[in-house]
Amino acid sequence: MVSMLRRAGAHTGSSRSTSLTCAAVIAASVVLGQPRPAAAANPALMRLLQVLRDKGSISAQEYDDIRAVADAPDAPAAPPPATAAPASAASPVPVTDTAQDAAIAELKAATTGTRAPVVARALAGKWYERVAFRGYSQLRYSSVGGGSGAGLEIPADRSVNPAESFILRRGRMVFSGDVSNHLSLYAQTDLAASTGATDLSVQARDLYGDVWFDQAKTYRVRLGLQKVVYGWSNMQSSSNRAPFERPDAINSGVEGERDLGVTAMWTSTVAKQRFHDITALGLKGTGDYGVAAVGLYTGQGPNRSDANGDPHVVARLTYPFKLRGGQFVELGVQGFHGHFVSPTGAVTAGGASFTPAQRAGGGLDQRVAFTAVVYPQPFGVEAEWTFGRGPELSADGRSIATHSLHGGYVQLNLKPQAAKAWFPFTRWNYFDGARKFARNAPHDDVNELDAGVEFAKWAEVEITGMFTHTFRRTHSSIFPVGITRDANRVGLQVQWNY
Repeated sequence: MVSMLRRAGAHTGSSRSTSLTCAAVIAASVVLGQPRPAAAANPALMRLLQVLRDKGSISAQEYDDIRAVADAPDAPAAPPPATAAPASAASPVPVTDTAQDAAIAELKAATTGTRAPVVARALAGKWYERVAFRGYSQLRYSSVGGGSGAGLEIPADRSVNPAESFILRRGRMVFSGDVSNHLSLYAQTDLAASTGATDLSVQARDLYGDVWFDQAKTYRVRLGLQKVVYGWSNMQSSSNRAPFERPDAINSGVEGERDLGVTAMWTSTVAKQRFHDITALGLKGTGDYGVAAVGLYTGQGPNRSDANGDPHVVARLTYPFKLRGGQFVELGVQGFHGHFVSPTGAVTAGGASFTPAQRAGGGLDQRVAFTAVVYPQPFGVEAEWTFGRGPELSADGRSIATHSLHGGYVQLNLKPQAAKAWFPFTRWNYFDGARKFARNAPHDDVNELDAGVEFAKWAEVEITGMFTHTFRRTHSSIFPVGITRDANRVGLQVQWNY
């Protein structure tokens, strides 16, 4: 009987609706599963089977097969043996009862969240079974105290502002899935983006396709709006990171983390499994962006047009090692090269107003960064440092030329085994260079110390509190730029995942 039901499920799964398939299976199971004398099948249920046959949900042959089994008399009981079995001996289970129990278990599984084989076959090939929809949102509040000099400014965090209270820092929606064995799609929008002219705008964050070249999915090319493979902290999702914002030195190379381009990636099967395990263990990894990756991208940042027709080149090597005892360690190196056209605007100095001049086609823009991560099991360390050259506004504000830069961060993490909901962290954040994405590429001087804790009793809700002492930070949106010293700020963020 089970094989017959499966044939019915396979037939309806390929050409009929799931609801009719389930109706046919349930009807047949009840007809065949109830105890009855010969030819005593329930007339109402047999009528239901006729309706399903007439509508084409099951074939005529399948209907006849079910009817034949329903009308057949049960096999007569075998005569008792000459010598009675001991009272404690177990009676054999009739084959018909075993088949009926299997059918009932299959139907029960279909209603309790475990997909039965007949349902799996019915849904096989459906597009909505190959894609996923998820996302997260962040509500943030910050308060600043103390400090001297210019007002404290955090380029990506508007909550650090005397005129702000609560802000929606992110409102992400992700649509992703596999179209086939050779193509995967990923689209992410932000419902809380800020374009500079208005808040809570809808903005594209990712829109790319992965083209896979082998069944093991070790070779791929990523096409479209995507994360630039520079910096472990840039690869790490904001939903997964403990501190509120990314470190300035690494993020200043690719603010927004994304750009339009094409990237070739390779990941060994061993590394692919380790990237998966790091994420599954809740160790705040980055996911799989390739062991080796090389790409071309416009270089002007996400949702901006190319300004010089000269793509940046980027390359990255990283590997997740697994030590004895299960400790994960990741080491990497990455770099990019290109020419960047900084956005400019009029400035006023010495009673005169002028716009800084820059080289046609943009200034030289090249960096290299080194990464070392010991994942928190339970103690962890993250460290990245970058060196390079890029566009920077001159001291007199009249030109933008190439200057050197360097900086990075070191972060200590703890993932207690006895209190898994808590994730304490502390980070030193340092940068001495220019913010090339800011208007006129002003020099940026950052030296801060963060301390905080994330609490996530449930996977759906995370609460993070963070204290930051700013030894020194440039207020880069004004000219001449100002410096904030010895300021403190406290922030609270609630993130909900869906």
